[in-house]
Amino acid sequence: MLYRRLKFLGVLAGLALIVFGGGYLFEPRWLMRANDYRQAVEAHLNKKQVLAGDTNWVYYEGGTGPTLLLLHGFGSNKEVWLPLAAKLTPRFHVVIPDLPGWGESSRDPAASYNLNVQAQRLENFVQAIHLPGMILVGHSMGGGIAGLYALAHPDHVAGLVLMDSIGLKSNDNAFTREVQAGHDPFIFDDRAGFYRALDLAFEHPPKVPARFADVFVQRNQQDRAFIEKTFKELTDPSQVLALQNHLAEFITPVMGLWCRNDKIVDYSALESLRNGLSHAHSISATTINDCGHMPMLEKTDEVGQILSSFAMMR
Repeated sequence: MLYRRLKFLGVLAGLALIVFGGGYLFEPRWLMRANDYRQAVEAHLNKKQVLAGDTNWVYYEGGTGPTLLLLHGFGSNKEVWLPLAAKLTPRFHVVIPDLPGWGESSRDPAASYNLNVQAQRLENFVQAIHLPGMILVGHSMGGGIAGLYALAHPDHVAGLVLMDSIGLKSNDNAFTREVQAGHDPFIFDDRAGFYRALDLAFEHPPKVPARFADVFVQRNQQDRAFIEKTFKELTDPSQVLALQNHLAEFITPVMGLWCRNDKIVDYSALESLRNGLSHAHSISATTINDCGHMPMLEKTDEVGQILSSFAMMR
C-alpha cells in the first residue's frame, strides 16, 4: 500500500513538472497570470470592474478599515502592488485599479492620457464605487495623477502619498538626458532591452526568467503606439512640472516617499516637494535607502510600515 501511494505521488509530481515545464516553454503568460491570481488571493483581494466615464475600470479590492487607493506608474499595472497589498489588507480597505489605458482597463487610442485628463477620469471612478475619504497613494506617473486629483478634490482625500512621483522639479540625470535627446528608455524589442529597463527601474533588478521576459517584450511591442503617444504627452513641458507649479495650493496632508537611488525620478524631487508645500496641513518626507524607482517591490515590508503609520495618523 505504501509503495502504491508513493508511486501515485511520484506520478502526480511528474505530471506537475511536465505541466509547469510545458507552460514555461509554450505558455508563460498562463503561469504569470496564475501567479498574479495566487498573490491576489493571498492578499485577500477580489478582482472587479466598473464602467465610469469613458473607461471600463478593472481593479482589485479587499480588506477592511480606512481606505487606501493605490495608483501605479507608467508602463505598469495593478499587479505591481500585490506584494504590498498583502501587508495592508489586514488593517485597511485597499483598492488598486488599472489606470485607464493600462492593464485590463479600457483604452481609446484617440484619447489623451496625460496627468490632467487621468485625474478627471479618477473622479469618475471614485464616484462610481463610492469611496469614502481615502489615503491616496501614487507611484511615478500615478503620483502625478494622485497629486492633481488631491488638488482638485481635497475633501475626498484624507492624506496623499507621492512615491517617486513625476511632476516635480529635480536634477537632471542619465534618464532625463536620454529623454531630452529624443530617446524613450521604455521601448524595447528584445530581452536585452527589457533587462536594461529593469536595471533602470531597480537598484537590485529581480531575476526574471527568459521566457517571462519574452512576454514583457511582446506586450511592449503590442502597446508600442500607446506607449509612445502617452510618453510624448507626459514629457510635454506642461506635464513635467504639473505638480511643482501648484505645490503652494495643496492643503491635504502630504508625504513624499522616495528611494535614494532612484535613476528615473532623481531624489532631489523630494526636496522640491518639501520646500514647495507651504499650505499643506502636514508635511513629511521619507527616504528609503538601497532601492531604485520601485520601492513597493524592492522594500515591500518597509513601505508597508511607512504607509500604515501615515494612514493611521489621518
